[in-house]
Formats: sequence, structure tokens, C-alpha cells
Amino acid sequence: MIYLDNAATSFPKPRCTVEAMARALSECGANPGRAGHRLAIEAGRIMENCREEIAQMLGERDATRVVFAGNTTDALNTAIHGVVRSGDHVVSSLIEHNSVLRPLSELSRSGVITLTLVPPDERGRILASDVERALTPRTRLVAMTHMSNVLGVEQDVAAVGRVCRRRGVLLLVDCAQTAGHLPMTPYAWGCSLLAMPGHKGLLGPHGTGALWIAPGVSVAPLRQGGTGSMSESMFQPRMMPDSLESGTQNLPGIAGLHAGMRFALAHRGEAHDMIVALCDRLRGELLNLPAIRVYTPQGASLVSFNVEGIASQEVAAALDSSDIAVRGGLHCAPGVHRFLGTLGSGAVRVSPGIMNSVSDVQALVRAVAKITG
Repeated sequence: MIYLDNAATSFPKPRCTVEAMARALSECGANPGRAGHRLAIEAGRIMENCREEIAQMLGERDATRVVFAGNTTDALNTAIHGVVRSGDHVVSSLIEHNSVLRPLSELSRSGVITLTLVPPDERGRILASDVERALTPRTRLVAMTHMSNVLGVEQDVAAVGRVCRRRGVLLLVDCAQTAGHLPMTPYAWGCSLLAMPGHKGLLGPHGTGALWIAPGVSVAPLRQGGTGSMSESMFQPRMMPDSLESGTQNLPGIAGLHAGMRFALAHRGEAHDMIVALCDRLRGELLNLPAIRVYTPQGASLVSFNVEGIASQEVAAALDSSDIAVRGGLHCAPGVHRFLGTLGSGAVRVSPGIMNSVSDVQALVRAVAKITG
């Protein structure tokens, strides 16, 4: 099988990820932070080493600002529900993933917040000037993606961050598609909260992610429970990261994330350049085929396209029968498809990863050529 669905989750994982998870389960599978014996201490060390590595990647000196999450959706929900209050206004965009759109839309429908969704320009970019025009005196939060999972266009979050700093508004950035591929510099961006997955560009396992919270930003816990700290109190601790990490953490997943992340970051520059080159080559080849419409620009790290007259899911199924894994449909991002005019058909998304090669792209082009007839 040629796997070209890395925007959903990276596969195959490097061997170090798998081995780290196996070691965590077989050699120190105790509950971190819940006892004083050697196995629990070693489990805690695994967690804190990974937390320190994430902090270092973000340019954060205080690793307690990093909170583990089950995935980017979990991190985004923790951030959104943890900072907005009744009567707040929130600004987001039409190109967001449902991990942002759904919690915000539910809060808006229930009357907790008011919501403004900024449309992209003709190139698929969210302009800082449009975000600023959408702000009101009651705006508390701007939530935006660093890169659309359909368009593959990097957004100028630093420009939006300058607007947010000037207006005293929190900025939440969704790095689901860029963590492990592009540098993440939340302090330079003027970012208040940053959500990321572990299972995509960082090459960790499913069910891992993290939320970074800037100093001075308070996030109310989405869950309350055991933290291994202040157990004499029936109330949730306020200190970070305990406040937002109730319950037993995914120790083997965090061990795998740490190993995968080190591998990914060691190869980040060359991997990103290679992935963009593969996508540019694929884009050019597809544009030479009849009845193909490509939606992503040159220089993107994924390619979205359609075959005229054939639903995207049908194209994806035909490619699957040729042992090529891609994704068809709406990709949990309905606003992007409204923008593209593909809400009814969806799009075929091809997302190479660090393990792919030119021969994989060539095989895909041959398979698509057969579909177009």
C-alpha cells in the first residue's frame, strides 16, 4: 500500500516510536505521578522528558506551560472552553477545521458567545486587516489555523498576532498541519495558546497531542479529577500543568511521541522541502491530465483535486483498489469547501509524508490517469 494520507495521521511511524512505546509498556508501565516507587518515578520521568522536548521546540523555558492532550481536538476544546466566558465575542475563519468551528458554533448557538467567521481572500489566506475589522470591544479570542488541511496554505499568524496584541485579544493557533513540518514560534507570533497533534508531523502515535499556554493566560479545566497533587483537597489544583491533566495519562503514547518527535525534528528541514517538492511535482502532473481541477497552489505541502464528474469518495475508493491511500470527502472542514464550491463533491486530498518518494507520486498519477480514461 502506498500511503498518502499523512495530513490525517502519519504512517508508517519510525521504528523508534514503536520501540519507545513497547519499552514504556514492558519496562515501566506504572502510573506517573501516582506513587513514590521506582516504576512510577520512571514513568513520570518519561512524561517530563517529552514535555521538556515540546517546550524546547516552542522556545518555551517553562515546561509547565505545556499540557498533554489526547489530540489536537482535545487541546482546542480545552483552550476554547477554558478561556471564553458568557457574553464574549470570538473571531475565527471559514477555513477552520471542525475542531474549532464546532465548539465555537455550539457556544454561539447556546447564546454563550457571539461569533464572527472571517472569509479567506481569493488565495485562501486570512488577512490580518479582515480579522481586525471583525474585532469588537467584547472580543476575547481569535482562533485560527496555521495551515488549512484542505488548501495547504500557510497563514500569516504573526500578522494576526500583532493585531491581537495591540487590541488585547487572546490568539489561539491550530498547528495540526504544521507541527513537525514548520517552526512553531508562539512568542514571536504573539500567540496566547497553541494546539498541536502528536500523531501527524511529529510522528508520534494516535491519541497524543499538546496545548501550550502563554504565561499570564488562565485556562479553566475542562475536566476535574485526580492529579497526584494536593490530594487532600476536593477542589482542582490551579497550578500548571496539573490543573489541566486530570486522570491517568497516555504513558506509552507520550513515550512514542517523544521518540517520534526527536526523529521528526532532526529531519524537519529536509523533510518539508521534500514533501513540498513531491506536491509540486504531483500538482504539475495532475494539471496535465484531462478533467482534473487542482485547488492547492504551488508550494503547498498537500494537494487537493477533483476529477470532473466523479465524486471525490469514488476517486479515493478507486485509488484504494490500486493500493494507494488518499482521502476523499470534506475533511471535517465545510467552510473551505463552501469557499471552493465543493461542498457537494468534496475533494481528493493527497498528503505525502517523510516516508514517501517520487515513485509513489508517479504511481498515483498513473492511477488517476486510468480513472480519467
